[in-house]
Amino acid sequence: MFIPDAIFYEEKAYEYELGKKLLDTYKNQNIPMVVIENHNNIEQMRKKQNKEFPYMKRNLIIATRKTHKYVENHKVSDYLVPYTSSGCTAMCMYCYLVCNYNKCAYLRLFVNREYMLDKIKKTANKFEKNMVFEIGSNSDLILENSITGNLEWTIENFKGVEKGILTFPTKFDMVDPILELNHNRKIIVRMSVNPEEIINKIEFGTSRLNGRIAAINKLVEAGYIVGILVAPIILVDNWKILYEELLKELQERLTKKAKKAVFFELIFMTYSFVHNAINKEAFPNAIDLYNKEIMTGRGKGKYMYKPVVREEGKKYMEDLMHKYFPNNEIKYIV
Repeated sequence: MFIPDAIFYEEKAYEYELGKKLLDTYKNQNIPMVVIENHNNIEQMRKKQNKEFPYMKRNLIIATRKTHKYVENHKVSDYLVPYTSSGCTAMCMYCYLVCNYNKCAYLRLFVNREYMLDKIKKTANKFEKNMVFEIGSNSDLILENSITGNLEWTIENFKGVEKGILTFPTKFDMVDPILELNHNRKIIVRMSVNPEEIINKIEFGTSRLNGRIAAINKLVEAGYIVGILVAPIILVDNWKILYEELLKELQERLTKKAKKAVFFELIFMTYSFVHNAINKEAFPNAIDLYNKEIMTGRGKGKYMYKPVVREEGKKYMEDLMHKYFPNNEIKYIV
């Protein structure tokens, strides 16, 4: 279980079974506890300097989620839905959850889980077909589960619903707690992978590639629907060599059953001015992800690879996929 440096919590969290359990557990460990009015506006966090970003990740926020708006999606899921956490303890240098200078990617746990899951069930029953709900767009639920047990609780309480499928991505390999659950094929787990060199230099605090591949094999064997996100694809100097080595390693180390079952998503990295500013101070010795030679602006303060660069990258990755996984579905390349 994650042992934070401090707990910031809304008093209302005590009104929920999970909230009381978490707060009592941490209180018994003599961890500093700070009462806050709103998890979206923690003054102590807003005043932190960029260089303190890694230390902010050592804190934990326990609160209730107040916004429950669903957003249509047209990739693996039909809707992105707010769920039991936001942020993460890992420190991937490109993380889109680092949305502004209050560094809001620290882990927030939302304890009103019953309401959120009940809303998904009710929404799912309104449709004739099985709609897919993305419950992990704001966090990593495999990581969160190691603290809350929420993913196990979710799968157990969703298996019997008539309609609806849940999905989430992860960069963590701690999947053992969900392997024996009766998921009823209503869960799509999508493992994010990258070359080991990129994991080591850019995806700080996440599971190693070996562990992620082993987790894919376990999940397929346990009957889950499993996808592989090659994401984000980062065009470092030797990126072509690294990504061919990655796909070759996947082809060699995935079981026959997994290689036959998995689908793929390929996503090129986007970046931002805010990422760049925080990373330069928080990780001064790390690789610089901003490359003005191959990047261009994308809206206010955001960067993407130039169209010609992206098209070259897309063609190269398509060729690699055809070489190593010619029979697997590619949901999309963006």
